[in-house]
Amino acid sequence: MKSFYLSKRKLQLVPAAMILIALAITTSICAQSITTIDAPGAGTGPGQGTSTLDINASGTIIGFMRDANSIRHAFTRSRDGTFTMFDAPGAGTAPGQGTRAYSVNPSGTITGYFNDSANVAHGYVRSAQGVITTFDAPGAGTGPGQGTFPFNSPQLINPNGVITGFYTDSVGALHGFVRDENGAITTIDAPGAGTAADQGTQAFAIRPNGEITGFYFDATGAVHGFLRDKKGVITTFDLPGGGTGPGEGTFGGGFTPNGTILGVLIDADFVNHGFLLDKHGAVTIFDAPHAGTGFNQGTLPWDINTNGVTTGWYVDNSDVNHGFVRDRHGAIVEFDVPGNFGAWGAIAPNGAVVGVYTDANNLNHGFLREPDRGLGLARFERP
Repeated sequence: MKSFYLSKRKLQLVPAAMILIALAITTSICAQSITTIDAPGAGTGPGQGTSTLDINASGTIIGFMRDANSIRHAFTRSRDGTFTMFDAPGAGTAPGQGTRAYSVNPSGTITGYFNDSANVAHGYVRSAQGVITTFDAPGAGTGPGQGTFPFNSPQLINPNGVITGFYTDSVGALHGFVRDENGAITTIDAPGAGTAADQGTQAFAIRPNGEITGFYFDATGAVHGFLRDKKGVITTFDLPGGGTGPGEGTFGGGFTPNGTILGVLIDADFVNHGFLLDKHGAVTIFDAPHAGTGFNQGTLPWDINTNGVTTGWYVDNSDVNHGFVRDRHGAIVEFDVPGNFGAWGAIAPNGAVVGVYTDANNLNHGFLREPDRGLGLARFERP
């Protein structure tokens, strides 16, 4: 096992001056087009509502909603605004149960997971024609809160239909997995991953060529990034400036088409920073201009598109969330939605962003933010 995925290269931090130049040309948004998205049947009570979590090149948006009984139901929303609701076979119907959709590929195939009536998680894949296939990783636990989780990332499924994610075993330890287009599942355990509850490996994103990135928690709870190549060889990496305490360190989180890894670096003060790590070992650390510098504040990139444009959110010094878009040259545009910007966020090839916000009544709403003309991005591609 190599300590980094380019064995003859060293990590190279991009000079701070270059980052400062990028930040100097950052602009605050002066005009934007944001559409609120509320799925049919979404509840209107606290903690209920709609979460939009991914968007593909044709403008199809996917996510899930919580109804008036706080049961989750997944959906697709076409470019013309038409919703299709769906539930995975076996999904539970009690509060907190149901079906979640997290990632959609260019052809419209969706993956996510559902909780059954015993609160066990199971993965599923839904074809563009609406056929749903459920699956469980070998070794996945069968107790409440355990199971198989294609979870929490817009890059869980590649154009070939290969899916990544993680599962929890019977003691609550995490293991990554990859499910090929024929349904065969392989476990991923990064070297050095802990084996106790809440430790282990979490796969987070997959490239078209089958490379996978993510992170793992060691026996102390510290976090390290990993890359698994298409042959199954796993290499690990830690970026300069990452903390070494529980929950601190390097979180691999996404890919550009050329293999650059996107992620979050949490430092020793538990402040979040975005990073890009290219295949030559060069590291770019970036922060939104108004990101806070206190505990659990900072910049959290969540997705990067085929043009190298990143989106995510940042937490300011007042612990308020705001969205951002960073172009491939490093210029950052900050934006706000009608309520408090929530977690997650995904970006289409043309720069359109989807995400979640919470209103004053603690109700969730999805949103679609149209791309800025200044970013020079293409229109939606046709399917």
